[in-house]
This record gives sequence, C-alpha cells and structure tokens, in this order.
Amino acid sequence: MKIVVTGAEGMLGYALKQVFSDIGFVGLSYDLLDVTVLDDTVNKIRHLNPDFVIHAAAFTNVDQCEEMPEKAFQVNGIGTRNVAMACHEAGCPVIYISSDYVFDGNKNTPYNEWDRTNPINTYGHSKLMGEEYISTLTNKFFIIRTSWLYGENGSHFVDTIVRLLSEKESIDVVNDQVGCPTYTLDLAKKIRVVMAKGYGIYHVTNSGSCSWFDFAGTIASRGKMERKIVPVSSASYKRPARRPANSVLANTMLRLEGIDELRHWEEALDEYLSS
Repeated sequence: MKIVVTGAEGMLGYALKQVFSDIGFVGLSYDLLDVTVLDDTVNKIRHLNPDFVIHAAAFTNVDQCEEMPEKAFQVNGIGTRNVAMACHEAGCPVIYISSDYVFDGNKNTPYNEWDRTNPINTYGHSKLMGEEYISTLTNKFFIIRTSWLYGENGSHFVDTIVRLLSEKESIDVVNDQVGCPTYTLDLAKKIRVVMAKGYGIYHVTNSGSCSWFDFAGTIASRGKMERKIVPVSSASYKRPARRPANSVLANTMLRLEGIDELRHWEEALDEYLSS
C-alpha cells in the first residue's frame, strides 16, 4: 500500500509519517508539491499512483487568513479542489483534514457531523470551501474535522504557554471559548483506523473539552509552573479573526462505525509533555 501525504512538513504530517512508517509513505512538502497549481498536482498524484491521499496541506494561521483572505481561499479552497480532481483522475480515495471552525459556535452542545455549518471567520470559510470541493468532485472521500491541534514539529498553544510561563509571572488567556485539544499522534493513529471504514464525514478529537484558560491551567499544573494565569474574555483580547464560543466536536460517526473514541485530552497532554 502507498500513502501520499500533502503538507508532510507540518505538524500532522510529521505524526502521519510515524504512524504509517511500516508501509509505503510518500510525504509531499511544499517544495515538492504546490497544491495551488492544478496541472502539477494532477500529474504528481497520477505519477505516484497512491492507494490513498491524505490532504493535510493548509494555510492554518487563523488571524493571517483574516488578513490575507485570497491566500486562504487559494490554498485551502482551490488547493483542495486540485487535490480532489487529481484523486478522482487517479481513482484513489482522498482524506481531507478539516476544522471545527466550519461551525459558528452558537450551539450549546457538541457538534455532530451532520450539523449545519456556518463559519464566522475566513479560515473556517476556506476550509468549508475545501469540504465542498471534496464532496462534489470525487465520490471516494473522507472529511475528517478536528480541533485545537498540538504535537511535535509545529507551533501551537501548548508550547506557546510553556514558553510564556517560563518568561512571565502572569499571562492572560481567554476563558469563553471551549473546544477539544487534540494530540496529532492520536489523530494520525485514528485516521489509519477510519481509512478502513466507510466514506463520509468524521469528527476526530481527543475526548473531553475545556476552555483555553482551563487548557493553559492544566499545562501549567502538569509542568509544575507556579505562575498566575488570568482569565479574560474574547472581547477584551482583540484579534483579527473571530473564534466560535463553542467548537466542541462530538465524535458520533466513530461510535456509529464501532470505532473506539480517542483517549481524554488530559491523558494525551501528559504523554506529549513527558516526551
């Protein structure tokens, strides 16, 4: 079996390489494949003749997406269209990594896979654009929505909090946004399981949920870092892009397919911090 991964230089790509190390793994970094170029994308994937393509390449900086919307739609939308067309021509399934930010955050309970999407920022709109291309341009697809990723070989909240707590006596963290912290290694392992199931949309996150403030507090506690963490509202913490207040994803399709849900986010965090 041969697995091709776009965005292989990223945080999730790094975890996928570990999880698929026992089979044919072809990692395509940006230097090897610019997914925004249609002909190159189609020709490269046709030449590689993969059994699966995992499309992890994306423009993921939420605030920069707000400031550079055309780049967001070009990479996350058009780039995904090109990968979908390439996979359709090659006759192989595509696994598209999407986001909790396709939802508006107004629901009071976790979002199921079939809940209505309604993004409130450019990043979310661009990822939803990608979903729509995937679901209309090929009939062999998995859309995997995940959230709040952290792991090795990337820039993310966990490492940022550890660094800030080592530099400052006090930090401010928003307490009115709730989601599911997800360890990339756990996500990569579950992607391998989902690939053997039926096509469709899956939510894949670690179990449980928390606010960013609670997440930061747990990081500090696990690291025995005696620092003050001050809860603040999103309104007082000005950023270019709005964030959904609730982006907790219910992993309902995993349960319906008889797949074990991921471990609790605190257990996964412990492993990451200890490594």
